[in-house]
Amino acid sequence: MLNGFYPQYDLEARIQHSKIDSWGYNMPSARMNRVEEPSTADFSSVMSGLVENLNTQMNAPDNLLKDAMMGSENVDIHDVMTAMSKAELSISVATTVTGKVIQAYDKIMQLQI
Repeated sequence: MLNGFYPQYDLEARIQHSKIDSWGYNMPSARMNRVEEPSTADFSSVMSGLVENLNTQMNAPDNLLKDAMMGSENVDIHDVMTAMSKAELSISVATTVTGKVIQAYDKIMQLQI
């Protein structure tokens, strides 16, 4: 280095230890089994929730249009158009997600074990 100066680093003291690296402490490795339970729901409940949400968004424009045709002052034609746009966007997203799930399933099925 410069003019005989060599920095002294205590690298072991600078390492932050976690559950994964348990070397040197006579503890079993945390990599062998799961430490905490998953906090998310399973795939089927997530997908069924998305389908239910899609169903309500698809019915919203029809309900708003009925209210607008009945002469309700709380519903404007702009609300109906906004609900229709949201429904179209939801269908587009659902179609894309369905395609991606099918592609992922196909790739999983093609794996060689």
